[in-house]
Amino acid sequence: MTPPASHAPPPPDPRSTHQLVLISGLSGSGKSVALAALEDSGYYCVDNLPPQLIAALVEQTRASGQLRVAVAVDARSAASLDDVPALLQTLRACCDVHAIYLDCATDTLVQRFSETRRRHPLTSRALAQHAGSPAAARGEGYANALIEAIELERELLRPVAEIGLHVDTSQMKAAQLRDWIKQAVRVPASQMVVLFESFAFKRGVPLDADYVFDVRMLPNPHYDPALRPLTGRDAPVAEFLLRQPEVLQMQADISAFLQRWLPRLAADHRSYVGVAIGCTGGQHRSVFLSERLSSEFGSRYTVLLRHRELGAKEQ
Repeated sequence: MTPPASHAPPPPDPRSTHQLVLISGLSGSGKSVALAALEDSGYYCVDNLPPQLIAALVEQTRASGQLRVAVAVDARSAASLDDVPALLQTLRACCDVHAIYLDCATDTLVQRFSETRRRHPLTSRALAQHAGSPAAARGEGYANALIEAIELERELLRPVAEIGLHVDTSQMKAAQLRDWIKQAVRVPASQMVVLFESFAFKRGVPLDADYVFDVRMLPNPHYDPALRPLTGRDAPVAEFLLRQPEVLQMQADISAFLQRWLPRLAADHRSYVGVAIGCTGGQHRSVFLSERLSSEFGSRYTVLLRHRELGAKEQ
C-alpha cells in the first residue's frame, strides 16, 4: 500500500539523539505488530517492561551506544501505570520521547480474539467474578467475560491513553499499522502533529479523532458514473468538487476553525491532534478535503495524512 503522506521534517540523526518509543494499548490492538516494525527499523525492543524499569533501560542502552529504544507496556503493569506520564516528562530532558497508544473498537477486538482463539489476559479475572451466574450456566460466560475484560483493560490503561499519539487500529491491517508506526516515529517528538484522516461514516467514526467534520451534505461525485470508480485524489473528482461553492465554503470553515484553535492546542503542549473528515463512503469528498487541508496546514505544522478506506482497499 502507499504509506500515509506526511509533511514532517527529516527524522533526527539517531547517532546524536537518544530516542525512546513507548508503545501501549489494548490487547489485540496491534502492539506486537508495532514493536516488530520498530525492531525491523533498528530499535532495541523490550515487550511488557514494568514502567519502573524504563529509566534504567534508557541509561543502560545509552551507555552501550544503542540510541533507539522501544518498550511496550500493558495492563499487566496496572499498579505503576499512573507513574508513566511523569516518568516520560522526566525522560524528555535527555531523550526524544514518543508515546503511542493503540486503541480499537470492542466489537473488532472480540472478533480478533475469536478468529485467533487467543485468550485475553484479563479474561480469567472476569470469569471468576461471574462464576455461578445464570449467564455462565447458559454457556454465555466467556463471551460476556471477554467484553468485560476489554472494558476493564481500557480503564486500567487510561493513564497512558491520554498521552502522545492515539491510533485507532479498528480498520487497519497489519501492513498499514507497520507503515503508520514507522511514519510516526520519524516526527520529532517536540513538534505537535496534526493528523487529517478521511473516513466513511458507514464504517464508524475513528476512535483517535479529536475533531470530526461531517461533509455528507456536499454534492457527491458517486452519482456520476464516470467519477464513481475514482477517488478524491483524482483530477476529475477534484475538478468536479472545486466547481461546487459548498465544498469551498466547507473547506474555508474548517480551515478557519483550525487556524483559531490549533495555536491554542500547541500552547497547551498537546503533542497530537486528530482531525477526521467523513462522508458516506470515504472515497471522494472526505478524501478531497483531507488532501486540501493537509496541504494548507503542512507549512505551519507537522502534518500526517491518512485515508482510512482507501488504505483498506489498497491491501
